[in-house]
Amino acid sequence: MDVKKSDIVRDPAAIERRSMEIIGDELAKREIEIAPENLPVVKRAIHASADFDYAENLRFLNDPVAAGIAAVKAGREIVTDTNMAASGVHAASLKLYGSHVSCFMADPDVAALANELGTTRAEVSMEKAARDFDSPVLVIGNAPTALLAVSRLIETEAFVPSLVIGVPVGFVNVEESKEAAFEGCSRMRIPAILAMGRKGGSSVAAAIMNAIIYEAAGRKI
Repeated sequence: MDVKKSDIVRDPAAIERRSMEIIGDELAKREIEIAPENLPVVKRAIHASADFDYAENLRFLNDPVAAGIAAVKAGREIVTDTNMAASGVHAASLKLYGSHVSCFMADPDVAALANELGTTRAEVSMEKAARDFDSPVLVIGNAPTALLAVSRLIETEAFVPSLVIGVPVGFVNVEESKEAAFEGCSRMRIPAILAMGRKGGSSVAAAIMNAIIYEAAGRKI
């Protein structure tokens, strides 16, 4: 394809704006019914992945977008299961509310305890988040064991996160972790956004969190 130099869009804001217009047009053609309050999340997930399956595989439980906005404005801690997801969350916007992002995967104490217990650092990280923070937002884009740990803590330890974003990716324990989270969050009335099936990833998890942060800040797409 011969692209003229004058046709290339270089302004970042214009690129994002046009991308969202294209996503909106594609969604309209597919005639998929999406609640207005959930649309920014769906569009951000698609924007991060170029995958329109997220218009159908994302599940929204217990008014999660409103719960996420309230958590951001209340300055709740945001805990991720990967440093990649943490680095993708728009930290500058969080500073407006006194919130910030944590990831414990490289914490030596977490690594040592995981080794002692014969489990994953992701699982121990979520247990640490449940102990250390009051109703944090949990952003899980990689490790199904993290999401399974959250489901267990919700059901057995009366842990009440402000929001669970559960979009781990892969083939082992992934679908099962999302189904467990769906059942547990539904039963315990925990706000959650889950990508059912195998798809997900740290970039998608960060994009979903950013959609909520931008909504809290009044930034529309």
